[in-house]
Amino acid sequence: MFRIGFDAKRLFNNFTGLGNYSRTLVANLATYYPEHAYFLFTPKLKPQEETHFFQNDPLFSVQTAKGKFAPLWRMSGIIKDLKKQEIQLYHGLSHELPLKIQQTKIKTVVTIHDLLFKRFPNQYAAIDRNIYNGKFRYACHYADRIVAISEATKRDIIQYYSIAPEKIQVIYQSCHERFMQTKSHSTIQRVLDRYQLPAEYLLYVGSIIERKNLLGIIKAMELLRPSFQLPLVVVGGGKGAYRNKVKNYIAARHLQDRIHFIQPESSDLPALYQQASIFLYPSYGEGFGIPILESLFSKTPVITSKVSSLPEAAGPDAYLVDPGNIEAIRDGIEGILSDDQFREQMIEKGYIYAQQFRGEPLTHQMMGLYQELLD
Repeated sequence: MFRIGFDAKRLFNNFTGLGNYSRTLVANLATYYPEHAYFLFTPKLKPQEETHFFQNDPLFSVQTAKGKFAPLWRMSGIIKDLKKQEIQLYHGLSHELPLKIQQTKIKTVVTIHDLLFKRFPNQYAAIDRNIYNGKFRYACHYADRIVAISEATKRDIIQYYSIAPEKIQVIYQSCHERFMQTKSHSTIQRVLDRYQLPAEYLLYVGSIIERKNLLGIIKAMELLRPSFQLPLVVVGGGKGAYRNKVKNYIAARHLQDRIHFIQPESSDLPALYQQASIFLYPSYGEGFGIPILESLFSKTPVITSKVSSLPEAAGPDAYLVDPGNIEAIRDGIEGILSDDQFREQMIEKGYIYAQQFRGEPLTHQMMGLYQELLD
């Protein structure tokens, strides 16, 4: 039996990409390898339906910070608790490792999701770039092994931090099993009614930030011929200048009736994916792109970018575009909506491609890495 610790800050407190990755990975490890002991270290807990399982299942031991200095505990004070719990391997699930952990006998793994602050520096505040760079560089340098969530991320780690390729293992991520379960027509209709949505629509799921290119989708929609003008459902949050820019553009072009912004419950997302005519994700850069995977398992055709990690996530039968080419996005929408045979082929081949991202094979890869370090 191994005693494995995890940086669970995002698992308990983040409900987008990093949190989803953490919850899916740790839950799958407990499912397929229940013989090991799993310790979840977090500076704080935020009671949520999504994390109830981890706080109440006997397979997990949740460890929280004591005292007033929770952030500092995660950076260094945690090592005392790791030793106390006799942790053999510690996995930093989101780019970070505690300071001086390399001076202990604890084996370490760190997952690097992306180095997009290097690729798109103008989209990050200078202070954030400096903090990220310091933490990520330290973790990559001192970890026993690095998990990259895509080949694109592995290339960036090598380029920006001069890490030996053999130290980095690409292990893709899965998505929640709820997206692999077909919803009934009545369930889908209830979800559509709940959010006052039409029966046919295009779908975008993701943060409303510049890199993800929601404005590009909206501009492409304006170019659609009348018979292809489906509304767009936007699932995602975001604050600041880019969201305001998108909202102002919609208002100036009088597009309010064609674009629905919603914040659905996690349990309603699969139905929204499964009913969508097309999923749109023409991002300029991603570490991987979990929403693409959720869409493939939902049997919904995908239009995404031919750059970064996105072809890895979407596969060869997605519709790949230059994210800056508005006409190409428009052509993809019209091409899929106008050709049922092409659309069904995309759905069938995309679903087959997605099978490699199921939880079981990916979990075996991760445990194999742990065993390699601990044996």
